[in-house]
Amino acid sequence: MAGEQGCCRVTCTAPVNIAVIKYWGKRDSELILPINSSLSVTLNQDQLKTTTTAAISRDFKEDRLWLNGEEADITHPRLQNCLREMRRLARKRRSGSEGDTAPLNLTHKLHIASVNNFPTAAGLASSAAGYACLVYTLARLYGADGDLSEVARQGSGSACRSLSGGFVQWLMGERPDGKDSVAQQVMPETHWPQLRVLILVVSAEKKPVGSTAGMQTSVDTSPLLKHRAEAVVPERMAQMVRFIQQRDFEGFGQLTMQDSNQFHATCLDTFPPIFYLTDVSRRVIALAHRFNTHHGATKVAYTFDAGPNAVIFTLEDTVDEFVEVVKRSFPPESNGDQFLQGLPVGPAVLSEELQSAVVLEPVPGAIRYILHTQPGPGPQLLEDPSLHLLGPDGLPLRSASAAAPGEPR
Repeated sequence: MAGEQGCCRVTCTAPVNIAVIKYWGKRDSELILPINSSLSVTLNQDQLKTTTTAAISRDFKEDRLWLNGEEADITHPRLQNCLREMRRLARKRRSGSEGDTAPLNLTHKLHIASVNNFPTAAGLASSAAGYACLVYTLARLYGADGDLSEVARQGSGSACRSLSGGFVQWLMGERPDGKDSVAQQVMPETHWPQLRVLILVVSAEKKPVGSTAGMQTSVDTSPLLKHRAEAVVPERMAQMVRFIQQRDFEGFGQLTMQDSNQFHATCLDTFPPIFYLTDVSRRVIALAHRFNTHHGATKVAYTFDAGPNAVIFTLEDTVDEFVEVVKRSFPPESNGDQFLQGLPVGPAVLSEELQSAVVLEPVPGAIRYILHTQPGPGPQLLEDPSLHLLGPDGLPLRSASAAAPGEPR
């Protein structure tokens, strides 16, 4: 924390999470209470993260927000909910403590800057990482405690799952006030060291139907969604926890694919239907099944959120071969050196048998790049003052906007 010129600054990072049992549909849109529980894997921040700096000063005239270098609307209702709740938690802690070790005046205005090192609104869980990072950063700035997942949930439902590392369940809860709709870690990121994640980026464009609007239409019109929430998900949650605890990739992978398929079936069952998957997405699904059939086991598992990008779960010993299969199936056109990003991938020689059974008609350029990552920890406080996105005057540093690339690096 820095206190130059009366401005206190805190900078933190938070991760993306990928749901393997999907959240889709709210029973309360204001508090963002889901119609079913969900379970996710937190991804490593070395590859995907949001970084947020929050500053407070008596000299600030109004609350202000910058996203990826551009000033943004801080009056957004969900954002305001999070700011209000964090100030309330901070006040609650003040009133219960003797002697205030961090005498920040809660009436002082805030400046907030946030950057993603991955495409925003492209189906890569940017809002989850963003709201988790905001809430965690404000908690460190204000010295607030309490269950932060309840606050983050009110910004973006799945944000509550980004407040923990590893494998995280978001319990739907039953109370109308949402106090029991919180996220809990099932297992830490160190539990399954062999697990790897490949993100096949089909498109970094903004998705055609936003999650919030799509969800509400599904709740209003899809009988399948109601059946899924009431009859299917509770058992799947218990199964998924068990598969993760046992590090059973066969069970984990099959259930991950089944749940992704059912989520997209509810989108199709919505009226009018919602199409998040593209032709390329469907080709990736078919490729994964051919690969598994060839090996006679579940070696790779796909899942798709509300967007066309495939997230592939696999084990460390399968990464090199499957990446080579993807490269043969979707040959990179121009960015050969940028096609593989993240953790290193080794070379692999494909047998003629595998190639003829799995690689059918190649579609050049259909996959823009592959990001190789693994499970990782929850939010982190950055102690190094040179990493602040806001200067001592509370305004964005030039380097802050430069830290927001169009793609992961």
